[in-house]
Amino acid sequence: MNFARTDRIAQQIQREIAELVRLQINDPRVRLLTITGVEVARDYSHAKIFFTRLDGKHEEAQQGLEHASGFLRSHLAHSIKLRVMPQLHFVYDASVEHGSHLSQLIDQAVASDREHDDKK
Repeated sequence: MNFARTDRIAQQIQREIAELVRLQINDPRVRLLTITGVEVARDYSHAKIFFTRLDGKHEEAQQGLEHASGFLRSHLAHSIKLRVMPQLHFVYDASVEHGSHLSQLIDQAVASDREHDDKK
């Protein structure tokens, strides 16, 4: 039961932060990023916010998110009723970039096979 509650809270935090980043934060460093997931500690003291940015500027996006963390945490406290509002930690999620790279490699291999078959 406790795990289900942390999962629900993580999903709610993800939705809220995605909307706050999109609508409330005017920092250009956090444009074009996607919140991909949230992990909340069992005691609700910490939350890892996973994000991705396809243009490769994830260091500056992380700086922008960390700069806005107080603002984000404050707004979360108003919209989510918890006894303890978690500290927010932002982590770059490279899985989307990695998946895109693998897809490119597969496309290159398929194209190479076609060229090889056409030469026969």
